[in-house]
Amino acid sequence: MSNSNSSKLTLIPVMIAFFTMGFVDLVGAVSNNMQEDFGLSDSAANFFPSLVFFWFLIFSVPTGMLMNKIGRKKTVLLSIIITTLAVFLPLFDSFMPTKESQLWLMYISFSLLGIGNAIMQTSINPLVTMLVKGHLASTLTFGQFVKAIASFIAPLIAAWGATTTAPIFGLSWRILFLLFFVVGMIATLWLGMTSIEEEPIEGKASGFVDC
Repeated sequence: MSNSNSSKLTLIPVMIAFFTMGFVDLVGAVSNNMQEDFGLSDSAANFFPSLVFFWFLIFSVPTGMLMNKIGRKKTVLLSIIITTLAVFLPLFDSFMPTKESQLWLMYISFSLLGIGNAIMQTSINPLVTMLVKGHLASTLTFGQFVKAIASFIAPLIAAWGATTTAPIFGLSWRILFLLFFVVGMIATLWLGMTSIEEEPIEGKASGFVDC
């Protein structure tokens, strides 16, 4: 197999990683459902999107430092694992004894979703840059298109789950988390099994003081 074809095949799991990056937009898709289920006020419901994006402030700089130590692929893989765990936790909220404990589970889930997405946003572009020698701009643009697909279908799946007359496993709108969990597992396994030879990272990542 030529290097060109091998590179194109390597990009497939990376594009699935871009899809998992779009999981973060499910927060807006399920906020109304959560507000109704948990009896939240408008301000409490609006806190969830803020909770997700707060983690960009905390983890963007450490991710650059981590990427220098463990490599681009492992950093992206870590972000997918955290994101997959984030969409896995809400599937178990029915086992929590109280509404308050269920709500705290969602807080943890959305925090992990924000952490995973912050790591992903910081590390996936350098990985693509390393894999693609030409057509970098178009490849990154296509990756954002793939991400947008996840953002687009999230509210559709949540609405379907909430209104269907035959809810799967009684999950209702939480069926969105189950479907995204399956995709996350596929992305984790596929990228983990994909061999990527990384070029040594030159220089030193900027730390907090430098930034």
